[in-house]
Amino acid sequence: MADLQEQPDRQRLDRWLWHARVVRARTDAAELVRDGHVRVDGRKVTSPGHMVKAGQVLTVALAHTVRLLRITGFAERRGSATSAAELFDEITDE
Repeated sequence: MADLQEQPDRQRLDRWLWHARVVRARTDAAELVRDGHVRVDGRKVTSPGHMVKAGQVLTVALAHTVRLLRITGFAERRGSATSAAELFDEITDE
């Protein structure tokens, strides 16, 4: 695992969604944001370049579900599903 000082403290929203494996492609992440299906701390965001930071809560409306995710970290590259799961806490009500 990388040293905490090497990890960024902010990241583009579309890039974070892609790294966290919420969507399959970064272009899909950008489209999801542009179409208004993502909220950051309850506020609709339509810019894929919106910067997010740890602790913020994302509401992501997907095709058949809505997910609530608390950002806990960032990655430099898109990794495995296991490493992606370390980037957020799922707070969606079951």
